[in-house]
Amino acid sequence: MPKIPAPKDPKRQDKLQAFDRLLTIMDELRLNCPWDKKQTLESLRHLTIEEVYELSDSILDNDLMEIKKELGDILLHMVFYAKIGEEKQAFDISDVLNGICDKLIHRHPHIYGDVEANDEDAVKANWEKIKLKEKGNKSVLGGVPSSLPALVKAMRIQEKARGVGFDWEKKEQVWEKVEEEMQEFKSEFDASSDEPHDRQKAKNEFGDLLFSLINYARFIDINPEEALERTNKKFIKRFQFLEEASKKDGKRIADMSLEEMDVYWEKAKKL
Repeated sequence: MPKIPAPKDPKRQDKLQAFDRLLTIMDELRLNCPWDKKQTLESLRHLTIEEVYELSDSILDNDLMEIKKELGDILLHMVFYAKIGEEKQAFDISDVLNGICDKLIHRHPHIYGDVEANDEDAVKANWEKIKLKEKGNKSVLGGVPSSLPALVKAMRIQEKARGVGFDWEKKEQVWEKVEEEMQEFKSEFDASSDEPHDRQKAKNEFGDLLFSLINYARFIDINPEEALERTNKKFIKRFQFLEEASKKDGKRIADMSLEEMDVYWEKAKKL
C-alpha cells in the first residue's frame, strides 16, 4: 500500500509560533512565579489527572470550545513536565517530541516500512506485538497501568488479549458467557431469599459478570465507560429535576414516599 504524503499545512508556521510562545511563557513562569517555581513532577500529577477528567467531561458533552480549553490545560502540563525534566538534565521537550515521533514511525511499519496491514484489527495486533518486543514485557498485559480505574482496566486487558488473538469469535458466544455469569451470580446471591450468603463469593461472581458485560460491550462497539458515564449524567439530571420540582410544590424529599418521588421521576424522563 503506497504511502500518501500529508498535504501541506498553510498554518504550520502559526502553529509552531504558538508552541514556541507557550515554551517561552513556561520558562518565564518557572523563573518568576512563586507557585510555578515550587511545582514538582509529583505535585503536578494529581492536577494532570483532574485535567484529563475535565477533558473527558467536555468530550462527552460534545462542547468543542470547552475541549479546546481543556486541551490547552493538558498541553501546559506536558510542557511543564518537560521543563522539570530539562532542569533535572534528564530530557527536554525536543526529546519528548522526537521520542514519540520515533515510536510512531516504529509502530507503524505498514506506513513507514514494508509490513502489510489492511484493516484496523491487523494494525492493533501488529502494534501490540511491537510494543511487547520494545518493552521486554514477559506478559502482553504487563503494559496495563495498575492505577487505571477498574472498568477502564478491564477494557484495556481485553483489548490487549485480543491483540494477540485471545478472544471470542462471535458476539453470540460472549452473550452466552454473560448469561452464564449472571446465573452464577444469582446462585451466590439470591435476592428473593432471606438465607445468608457468602459475600466474598457473591462479590467474585459479580466481578465476573461485570467483566463479561464489558467484554460484550466491546464486541458490539460500545465503550462501557462512556455508556456508564452518560447514564450517570442522565440520572443526575433527572434527580435534580425531582429535587427542584418537588421543592417548588412545597415538598421535602426526605418526607416524600417513593411513590410520590416516582411521579416527578416520570416527568423528568419526558424532558
